[in-house]
Amino acid sequence: MTGRMMSRFGPWSAYAFALEFDPKCDPVYFSLNPKRSTQVPRLFKDVVAAGERCFSIHVRTEDHIQRAQFYGGLKHRLLKGLPTGCAVLNMSAFLPNVRDSVVGGYFIKDASNSAATEILLGEMLCNDPVHVCTYLCGHEGSQWSQHQWSRTEDGQVEASEMYSLRPMEKPEVHPSTLNIINSDVFYSFDDAYAVLKQCGDIIPESKAVLDLVDQRLECKEETAFPVIVIEGLDASGKTTLTESLKEVLGATLLTSPPQCLSPWRARFDAEPPLIRRAFYALGNYLTAGLMGHEARRAPVIVDRYWHSTAAYAIATAVGGTVGNLPQAGSEVYAWPGDLPTPNLVLLLHLNPQERVRRLQVRGQDKTVEEEQLEANSVFRQKVEVVYQRIRGPACVTVDASPSADQVLRQVRLLIRDKCHS
Repeated sequence: MTGRMMSRFGPWSAYAFALEFDPKCDPVYFSLNPKRSTQVPRLFKDVVAAGERCFSIHVRTEDHIQRAQFYGGLKHRLLKGLPTGCAVLNMSAFLPNVRDSVVGGYFIKDASNSAATEILLGEMLCNDPVHVCTYLCGHEGSQWSQHQWSRTEDGQVEASEMYSLRPMEKPEVHPSTLNIINSDVFYSFDDAYAVLKQCGDIIPESKAVLDLVDQRLECKEETAFPVIVIEGLDASGKTTLTESLKEVLGATLLTSPPQCLSPWRARFDAEPPLIRRAFYALGNYLTAGLMGHEARRAPVIVDRYWHSTAAYAIATAVGGTVGNLPQAGSEVYAWPGDLPTPNLVLLLHLNPQERVRRLQVRGQDKTVEEEQLEANSVFRQKVEVVYQRIRGPACVTVDASPSADQVLRQVRLLIRDKCHS
């Protein structure tokens, strides 16, 4: 396979690129020009030091399971195999505004002056589904060029096609949003199920999960009692509120993902997003079956549901600032058409300082996503914005800063008003 056959979307030269020198800022965007340019774009001014060599590596395979798994371990392989003095930055290739066109990869800045980098990348080119390029700078930074690597018939590696780099305007939508649907967020049972089914040979636990999913409850009858979902960041008061509602309403309390998936959560948490998100999506469908069954005889309170699954997935997938999120009304915020909806979704909101104070009082081990929330205020803001943009049903925000008794009174009034219960 040559560099021309990058994917089903067309040749490599048709792609644009997003390079993240600083994850809290917009990427540097550029495209390729087959002709040597006379312009002076100064693309990497102040971010590539004199004497640093630059490379890129992207995953190149049409098999989305293989692509997800290989990309999931690629950065670790690079950091482990590259010499000291190398920086590995996120970089993607994409077709602007074309869904599912993003090709994940990394940009390598090498200040080591060692041949080890070329040796490692050459081995990967020969043995793995990757696309490798070198970047060279013209006189006094006047023009950057990209040189694609290829394999010769005798197995050697050489630089072949060359393109000039030209800066481009920020695309209409952030490239990371192009691959969200049925990769980071699933919108149907069948799509999530298909991913785990394809993983059966490489992840034996997938079969056990699917066996459980195949036995899920399905309730097509109209239920007599309301289903209320409680959403919110960790330490916002969900556990206290859900337990109180269970008692005062005589309700059944459920969680999403359900307890029956607990034996396999650690296994799937270690997998790349495609597989991990499919696992959690199926957890929502298991919870939905339990909701319908239990709501025939009592009110049901659910600690998190699809809103959480989507909010954390979208906020993680979309790099950079809140402004990079899809606009309100985007299809990524739409409720899955085959997932039963609750009667009411309440989102507990707490100011960041109070939430951190409560976390410190709890002193419990933090999830990876909770550590992100504490360490990265931008990530927290993205999660909160996504919560508010999900529709069908939308969240009703509840101020969680008063005492637990006051919050409970607020919520009971909302339930009476919205659910007539």
